[in-house]
Amino acid sequence: MLGPGGAAKGNPSYEVMGVTRYWRYSRESMQRLIEAGRVVQTKAGTVPMYKRYLDESKGAPLTSNWSDIRHIGGWSGEKLGFPTQKPVALLERILLASSNPGDVVLDPFCGCGTTIDAAQALGRRWIGIDITHLSIGLIKHRLVGRWPEIASTYGVVGEPTTADDAAVLAREDPFQFQAWALGLVGARIAGSDKKGGDKGIDGRLYFHDSVSGPTRQIIFSVKAGNVVPTFVDALWGVVEREGAEIGVLITFKEPSVGMRARAAEAGFFESPWGRHPRIQLRTIRELLDGKGVDYPHVTGSNVTHRRAQRARATGPEAMELFGPGEPEISPE
Repeated sequence: MLGPGGAAKGNPSYEVMGVTRYWRYSRESMQRLIEAGRVVQTKAGTVPMYKRYLDESKGAPLTSNWSDIRHIGGWSGEKLGFPTQKPVALLERILLASSNPGDVVLDPFCGCGTTIDAAQALGRRWIGIDITHLSIGLIKHRLVGRWPEIASTYGVVGEPTTADDAAVLAREDPFQFQAWALGLVGARIAGSDKKGGDKGIDGRLYFHDSVSGPTRQIIFSVKAGNVVPTFVDALWGVVEREGAEIGVLITFKEPSVGMRARAAEAGFFESPWGRHPRIQLRTIRELLDGKGVDYPHVTGSNVTHRRAQRARATGPEAMELFGPGEPEISPE
């Protein structure tokens, strides 16, 4: 309420609540404001201030410094373990400013899928592209976790769907084959910032066998070439070293009778939901046919990474991209 420029600008000087200053208002206008309860003094001797209500102003225009959106930190419930992950609120603001409901949003480097997650939340159609099967697997499980009702409304293009396709990937890029194979069971590759596993661990998956119980661990080993019984021994050794409950060996070729016998010797992990083999052998063909890993599937299971908060679609469950009956496409 101070008058900028003082007397030189024609602002009157008088006392208000024991404080004499050059004021923006005439004495009469100031009195009316005081009577209306719009002039406040926090304590005696301080300069009185004008009381303004939030609904009386649109606020300051948004600048390019969006400090009101918190970054993804270790404490964040959104954190999925992807190194370049952005907050959903950031992408939602960008999409709100640049698109309308029903528009198609394209993210050609979608990483862990924050853009398509935000697009789904805002009723936009979307296309997401990424080059790595690590990202593909993470995005698929993110969508299933946050938008369970849209699982059948989008398609994935570019990943193996048959054992022959998987064989080509294994020959051309063993690391991507490993990431893809782990994605079939919802696991994440160990040491995702480098090629190769970590101390005999190719992947990990965490689960809970009770709602309030401790987080438990499954260790994965992926083998694209010939397999021998020593692979089972090595996996069992890693499971014991890490204190894991279950170990899974994923192979391209069929395990031998000897390998299955050694796996059976490891016994079972007992949970409130039954008995689960401590060492499990799965082939790529079995995984493609829908045979998953035997472990307790209860609240909090399959928590390889933190899940984003579950939500429901704001528009039709199947948002058509190219025409009636055709699903959204995520050509990662």
